[in-house]
Amino acid sequence: MLRFNILGPLEITWHSEHIAAPRGPKVRQLLSLLTLQPGSVVSHGSIVDELWGKNPPKTALSTVRTHVYHLRQILRQQVGEQLPPDLVDTWPIGYVLQASPKQVDAQQFQWLARQGETALGRGDLAAGSDLLKRALEFWRGDSLTDVTKGPILTQHVQHLEELYIRALQLRISADMQLGLHSHMTAELRSLVIRHPLNEWLHGQLITALHRSGRRGEALHSYRDLRTILREELGLDPSAELQHLHQTILCDSIGDENSENFPTGILGTMLGTPIRQAS
Repeated sequence: MLRFNILGPLEITWHSEHIAAPRGPKVRQLLSLLTLQPGSVVSHGSIVDELWGKNPPKTALSTVRTHVYHLRQILRQQVGEQLPPDLVDTWPIGYVLQASPKQVDAQQFQWLARQGETALGRGDLAAGSDLLKRALEFWRGDSLTDVTKGPILTQHVQHLEELYIRALQLRISADMQLGLHSHMTAELRSLVIRHPLNEWLHGQLITALHRSGRRGEALHSYRDLRTILREELGLDPSAELQHLHQTILCDSIGDENSENFPTGILGTMLGTPIRQAS
């Protein structure tokens, strides 16, 4: 099966073997745009906006046709006669990548993430966590890191990154409620390095350390967050995190209160989120 992977560098595989993706920057942009909407027509206008922005050349439409021709030729060279003849199909208003959701990693990620969130909503933490883990495994890094991104691709990538953060937070929240605190501290340390301004992740790390009996490290992690926020944004930690800090100082955190912040799925993730930044 031909697969298109965009949750990381652009990647094409044929029966699990990597094949060469187009090298031309605009052909790569075009393929990425079509891949983000498999089975749906991408209009000529959207393609032109993505490739040239507000100042397209007069020959934009004919140039798009040339890029589509080169894309088809490259795929044909790599796959051979087994390539479906209508894989990149021409419609009166644009082009469509005739690929199923199973052929695109972003589509599989979103489907599994929705299934995981549904499982959490009905209270099945273990199943929800497993589905979300499977969804997150499709990510190989930041989406389309090796593709030039115009305005439309940029919006799509930002949306995917928001879905990634949501799925990640839901999975962590589920694992915390399952009592896996001590198993999660290393991962959470890595995540707060990658997302230093995400207070929710810092709150999870602080809570996991405290619940694992590492009170000193939890307090140190809070001080690290406070320093980062003050230096980068001129802000103090949120009221919720300040309350968590005081609770740890008093060493009186209780099981009932700790379920409310910051690990409660329905309260934190499906309600109003606390302040975040990537």
